[in-house]
Amino acid sequence: MRAPAPKNEKKRLKVLWEYGVLDTVPEEVFDDLTELAARICEAPIALITLVDEERQWFKSKVGVTLNETSREVSFCAHAINQPELFIVPDATQDQRFAQNPLVTSDPKVRFYAGAPLVTPDGYALGTLCVIDKVPRELRPDQKQALRILARHVVSQLELRRRSHQLAAAARQRQGMQKELDQARAELAQARQHLRQRRAKSRPSQRSRRSSRAK
Repeated sequence: MRAPAPKNEKKRLKVLWEYGVLDTVPEEVFDDLTELAARICEAPIALITLVDEERQWFKSKVGVTLNETSREVSFCAHAINQPELFIVPDATQDQRFAQNPLVTSDPKVRFYAGAPLVTPDGYALGTLCVIDKVPRELRPDQKQALRILARHVVSQLELRRRSHQLAAAARQRQGMQKELDQARAELAQARQHLRQRRAKSRPSQRSRRSSRAK
């Protein structure tokens, strides 16, 4: 059962693309958070997912080789509609997921818990989630840890975005400075050319005045 799109989907997707993180290479800071989530929640699979128009893409992963799945079968597409943790204790007993190919075949998901990655302005970009192949639950301390780690993921995304914005601004300033330097050089060249023309015209003017005097 495909999850309904969030009410703010158009703006959410715009914000997601502004982060410039989709289809980027693995980064240690995100991999560390994913590893922590797997260890604390005692789960064989943990993922940082980002949900775009048609897929969920994994920025970081533990326990799987896939890089993405279609949004249609995504558990995380359901999780981004929730303000809190989205937990499925046993996917085979949940009508939304019982026939999901991620449940009926590899990786044979049974348990899922996802904390939405909510930006400071309130848009859920994806999740930090943990997955197990047996039905189970999370302890209260594990739930809280998953929430905290999800906030750290968002903080790192924010730092990454600001760093890219500063770099883009710096490139823009460099481009503007280059254009300004070029304009100054062209102006200096024009002035030099004008001085040279004036210098060439002075002897002929003196010659004409001398001829008239004779």
